[in-house]
Amino acid sequence: MDKKRHSRKVLSGVVIGNKMNKTAVVRVSTVQFHARYKRLVGQNKKFKVHDEKNEANVGDTVRIMETRPLSKDKRWRLVEIIK
Repeated sequence: MDKKRHSRKVLSGVVIGNKMNKTAVVRVSTVQFHARYKRLVGQNKKFKVHDEKNEANVGDTVRIMETRPLSKDKRWRLVEIIK
């Protein structure tokens, strides 16, 4: 059996919204080196995350994990609150 089949992506980001019930919006920031322009380029991406106990507050740093689709937009779940 292939070991990569069951591996799931894990990211960390900052909670920027928690107004929805059992859902938080998390911003994940990445920095990559641009091949042509030889500069660091930053990117931000927002994910809707399943937060079963409504624990995450705005400004918290959290770890999220990829999961099966839970709704139209939710494909990530909250693993832990880091800070």
